[in-house]
Amino acid sequence: MADLGPMIFKATLETLYMTGVAALFTLLFGVPLGVLLVITARGGIWQAPALNRTLGVLVNIGRSTPFVILMVAVAPLTRAIVHTSIGTTAAIVPLVVAAVPFMARVVEQALHEVSPGLVEAALAMGSTNWQVVTKVLLAEARPSLVRGTALMLVNLVGYSAMAGAIGGGGLGDVAVKWGYNRFQMDVMYVSLVVLVVLVQVMQWIGDNLANRFTHK
Repeated sequence: MADLGPMIFKATLETLYMTGVAALFTLLFGVPLGVLLVITARGGIWQAPALNRTLGVLVNIGRSTPFVILMVAVAPLTRAIVHTSIGTTAAIVPLVVAAVPFMARVVEQALHEVSPGLVEAALAMGSTNWQVVTKVLLAEARPSLVRGTALMLVNLVGYSAMAGAIGGGGLGDVAVKWGYNRFQMDVMYVSLVVLVVLVQVMQWIGDNLANRFTHK
């Protein structure tokens, strides 16, 4: 197939675009949500049990909903934001909705690994809640947060492939539309290989960054 190279290159850029923008918004919303889950819990620095339970239920609902169903469920929200529910940009909305609960749990777990003694020491020295969050919890949890971010990116690549299969563009769209439906197996296999390479590169970068923070 003569135009396989340009087609795969364009699809790869679309996948990176979806994943990159979705990751940015996932961090923007997921990290604060994860912090809230920690500090509003019983024994946290800003206890609010009712809020904590509500946030926990919402996060669990988001995590337990299959992505394909989620894409359909948030279609009205997608149309309200980008004025369409089909295409590469439209796929970013359900990607973010799916990834934010996952990232929130990753952040929650990472912050729970920070020694409570460090938090108590910071509070005893007169630190504000904001300082405890930024200079103790998030700072000490950096290696786990970096690994969690890499895992989130890997999940987004997988989600983007599913989104592409139902009109979101990217490598998933090429693999299904040109590879599977038209029995051009070379297209499908090349798309799969590129997806695997993307995942490996993201995981490698995440592991190396996490190790660097751990050494510091």
